[in-house]
Amino acid sequence: MPTVTVGLLGTLDTKGTEYQWVADQLSTYDVKTVVIDAGVRGPRGFTGTIDYTHDKIAQLAGSEIDDLRSRNDRGFAIATMAEGAAVALATLVAQDAIDGALALGGSGGSAIAARAMRDLPVGLPKMIVSTMAAGDVSAYVGANDITLMYSVVDVAGINRVSRAVLGNAAAAMAAMAGARRARQANPPTDDRPLIGASMFGVTTPAVDAARARFEELGYEVVTFHATGAGGRALEALARSGFFAGVFDLTTTELADDLVGGVLSAGPDRLTAAGAAGVPQVVSLGALDMVNFGPQPTVPAKFAGRRFYVHNPTVTLMRTTPAESEELGRRVGAKLAAATAPTVLVIPRGGDSALDAVGQPFWDEEADAKLFTAVSQAVAGTSVAIIDDPANINDAELARRAADELHQLIQRAR
Repeated sequence: MPTVTVGLLGTLDTKGTEYQWVADQLSTYDVKTVVIDAGVRGPRGFTGTIDYTHDKIAQLAGSEIDDLRSRNDRGFAIATMAEGAAVALATLVAQDAIDGALALGGSGGSAIAARAMRDLPVGLPKMIVSTMAAGDVSAYVGANDITLMYSVVDVAGINRVSRAVLGNAAAAMAAMAGARRARQANPPTDDRPLIGASMFGVTTPAVDAARARFEELGYEVVTFHATGAGGRALEALARSGFFAGVFDLTTTELADDLVGGVLSAGPDRLTAAGAAGVPQVVSLGALDMVNFGPQPTVPAKFAGRRFYVHNPTVTLMRTTPAESEELGRRVGAKLAAATAPTVLVIPRGGDSALDAVGQPFWDEEADAKLFTAVSQAVAGTSVAIIDDPANINDAELARRAADELHQLIQRAR
């Protein structure tokens, strides 16, 4: 099997000794390293070969290392070196020169590494040993499969604790990178085209029925939980051309983005497939709700609204007619801008398990505003519409929507 190689990315001006120790540990597993120095002031304590020097990283970001030093602006320097490091890692991956990427650091080093690893392919091992890994790590992980390991002590010298933690990190990276190289040598035989699907608890029956139909048609379905991170991951993979088609039944994250819930995937949600030319079937799943945490955490400005306690940690709030109308406009505008073949599914019987006759979020006025606005927004465009009297979780509707996506994919080939 070809030699396993790991990209070591870090600020060697402050962590050179620690990186040298990790490089030596990796060598005990017969793992080679490609070293990328994203520090500004020159390496200290690192005695091995530096493949991408700090001045080269600055140049890859369109800058010069002397300019970064003279500015005396740490934030600007970190951002610049992060961009250069991202170019270096992307180049190495494109050349199939590394089987994983490993970084160590505090807040600055972690920020550089996270940016540099953000756009690397899913499945390529990516690990950051960080002092920041014990809190909210969403800013570092984003929508990618980055592994964070808490350093326990500061990454400042090799001691009894850091030897254990960094030793585990080196062993884990060696194993992950080796496993990836082995997979590259013997790729899996399952080459079914992939469908990316969005799902929430209140749209699960629909996605389950559609998944069964897709599997009958010869597809593999990858499902994303529409919790913000899930939507961002779906967008990222659609943008990279990972999917043959996208079954975006659950667009609830847009409601959180509009109203201020806790599960927003950002304003760019529902744009990647359309921009990348990936065939898509889209619906309005769970746009009847905005997500919050435990009841006491719901902002006071929403007092008097209609709520449903989904569980002790999740409180749902019904969207109003005005909010529903705006959501319809936003969804429609995104679909109208798509360059991909697109089908919109309008479920007149409600867009979630809670938005059905006799259920807590059934609201004919709000739904009518949503359905009218989205229909008007795509009128005169190439977006096709399935307008059905059923609830979104109706199995027959779900299968019909799956068949529609299959047809779009077949025509796009």
